[in-house]
Amino acid sequence: MGYKVEIGLSNKHLHLSREHIDVLFGKGYELTPTKDLKQPGQFACDEKVDVEGPKGSIRGLRILGPARPETQVELAMTDARGLGIKAPVRESGKLEGTPGCRLTGPAGAVEIDHGVMVALRHVHLSPSEAADAGLKDKDVVSVRIEGVRGLVFDKVLVRSGEAHSRELHLDTDEGNAAGCNSGELAEIIGRGV
Repeated sequence: MGYKVEIGLSNKHLHLSREHIDVLFGKGYELTPTKDLKQPGQFACDEKVDVEGPKGSIRGLRILGPARPETQVELAMTDARGLGIKAPVRESGKLEGTPGCRLTGPAGAVEIDHGVMVALRHVHLSPSEAADAGLKDKDVVSVRIEGVRGLVFDKVLVRSGEAHSRELHLDTDEGNAAGCNSGELAEIIGRGV
């Protein structure tokens, strides 16, 4: 296939529902965008919260906006193990059967009964980018990363739609395994693997 995509390493973060923003920061609070992300309409926020699991905690976990229908905590496996949480690998938004945790902000705390996950590696493509690559939404591909620790990632989900822009999302564990950085290029080399 030979289609190049920019790598975007995704550090641990969370997305909050409107209800949980109100609990953690105060009724009607609006998140403060500090940096636009490559995916259209997505942004990193100035606000952070603490995450607590059975074995440990993460202080100051970054929030990504805008608000989502459900709160979702996205961790690398290393982070989840440090918290003592058995977080499954899931596609973003597929939260049924995931474990929960405690979130603490400046105005309050909330126990979520689900929503902690390790994001399934995926590549974002606009509809025209997907067509250029001969792909469509929900296809599964293999992606090669070159370099001293280069490797091939199989089972990479294609997410295509108007709110997507060409970028391979890997978590920090995956990025460290491949010895790669955000902004470098990877290559889609096959489908259905």
